[in-house]
Amino acid sequence: MARLVSFLAILAAIIAAWQSALPSWCTAVPTLAFVILVVVHDRVFRGLDRARRAAAHYRRGLDRLDDRWFGQGVTRGDLGVVGGKEGHPFAADLDLFGEGSLFERSCRARTRAGEETLARWLSPGFDGGAGGRGPLAAVAEIRERQQAVAAGRSQLDLREELDVRGDERSVAVHPQQLIDWGRAPAVFARTGGLKVMGWISPPALVASLVAWAQGLGPWALLLLFVVNGLILRQLQPKLRRVAGPADRRGGELAILAELLAVFEGAEIDDPRLRSLRAALQAEGSASAAIAKLRRLVAWYEAQHNALFMPIALACSWAPSFALAIEGWRARHGPHIRRWIEALGELEALSSLAGYAYENPEDPFPQLVDAAADDAGGDDQDRVLAGEGLGHPLLPRASCVCNDLSLGGELRAYVVSGSNMSGKSTFLRTVGCNVVLALAGAPVRASRLRLSPMRIGATLRVQDSLRDGASRFWAELTRLRAVSELADAGPCLFLLDEILHGTNSHDRRIGAEALLRSLIDRGALGLLTTHDLALARAAESLAPRAANVHFEDSLVDGELVFDYRMRPGVVTKSNALALMRSIGLLTAEAEGSTHGSP
Repeated sequence: MARLVSFLAILAAIIAAWQSALPSWCTAVPTLAFVILVVVHDRVFRGLDRARRAAAHYRRGLDRLDDRWFGQGVTRGDLGVVGGKEGHPFAADLDLFGEGSLFERSCRARTRAGEETLARWLSPGFDGGAGGRGPLAAVAEIRERQQAVAAGRSQLDLREELDVRGDERSVAVHPQQLIDWGRAPAVFARTGGLKVMGWISPPALVASLVAWAQGLGPWALLLLFVVNGLILRQLQPKLRRVAGPADRRGGELAILAELLAVFEGAEIDDPRLRSLRAALQAEGSASAAIAKLRRLVAWYEAQHNALFMPIALACSWAPSFALAIEGWRARHGPHIRRWIEALGELEALSSLAGYAYENPEDPFPQLVDAAADDAGGDDQDRVLAGEGLGHPLLPRASCVCNDLSLGGELRAYVVSGSNMSGKSTFLRTVGCNVVLALAGAPVRASRLRLSPMRIGATLRVQDSLRDGASRFWAELTRLRAVSELADAGPCLFLLDEILHGTNSHDRRIGAEALLRSLIDRGALGLLTTHDLALARAAESLAPRAANVHFEDSLVDGELVFDYRMRPGVVTKSNALALMRSIGLLTAEAEGSTHGSP
């Protein structure tokens, strides 16, 4: 309203001055007031927008604390080197990516680089390449991440700044595209002619307009348009390559510059974080360089404005700013990879620091630098031992915790139990905590001690109509992949009710042989089963394998589960009771079945 009143006052002053009712300088007062109000309004509007973003940031944090975070975080599963790759040995089994996943729960990154870095850390020993196997992070590397996460845990203001800066929510441009663009050869081999064109065109435009005003006609202006238009048409294929992935991405470049500036100015008390920040300032300020690129790209894109297009054509606007962008790329292009990698790691560490802050009861695990490596060695040094292990995605109030101790002589648990008693959830509990531990994050446990290892799991196996693969064949393929992981080095196997697609005799022999083979190759792991014959087969592998079980109890005619793991083989089943509880099995049908020959 104040701006409208000021604008009307300006009009009134201009009209009055034109009619000689007021001196002309009187128009300056409402004009100055209008300019001041515009500036103040812009500042107030920006402050209000920032306050709204900050409020949304803390609302999301409160939702995570109240376990209402499903569907509110980053869920993308198409992460270039990890999330979208078929053949991932455990991502689907452990709910690593997608809605309701460990990635959604922990990721706060706003750039693709940050998301991909965190995704790689949550996929230990997997790189999405041939065979899917990659190197495991060294113990020293994981410990450095732990220290950086611990140092950043209390930096609430830093995480708020990272979340509220910029107008866009995220940077969608792929980091590898920017890196490749920065390293690509120059678009223009010779630039002298373009520079001359850029120098001559603006004065030529002014001269042609003056000539037209002097009554010499528009011919000089038309000639300028025709010549520049023909040259621009020849240059168009090269001009389209100039800005590369940054073309029409001004908003995203602005966020990138803002995030870089936040990290450059952050007060950091950790060697790894300081090293990453130094990488952003090694060749001048990365944020200043990206901000300059954003301005150049914005000026370059002005040629697409319908009102400005004639002036841009006459002034050789596009070639001039294309050369400016090329100059920026020649100077800063080789450093883009270092900037992107440093920013990605800083965002990943900040995400884990936020997760650590929101889970203050979760400790950092103890990493054991086992003697065994990918080439072999003494597999007795491999260990996975935890107390009070709980699933990190379950609400803490309803999460039941159990202990685990594998290493030394004991290599595997054979987990038996009734339906819905918690066997599969316990496998996911172990797997998710190992993933968090090897990423450098705290774990849902009272205590956890482990050595780095790859993970192979078969908790979710699906058939494929497209590939013509039955569920049984798909499971065999997954089991072969787990076996190959055990050959490649330290491995944790999580096998859930394997070989369902065959008879009980073949299933028992096959599962027992596979378990023995994995143990012989030094792997650690768990195998669940309903087959009591297979459960008892673990006795033949003692002391390298042990039986544990989950069970239920009948209370007032209702099945009750306590989700506690106990030693030994389960002694009862509940399948018939569950069928009765939902009406699938009636007394008459059950009696008829028992009475049939």
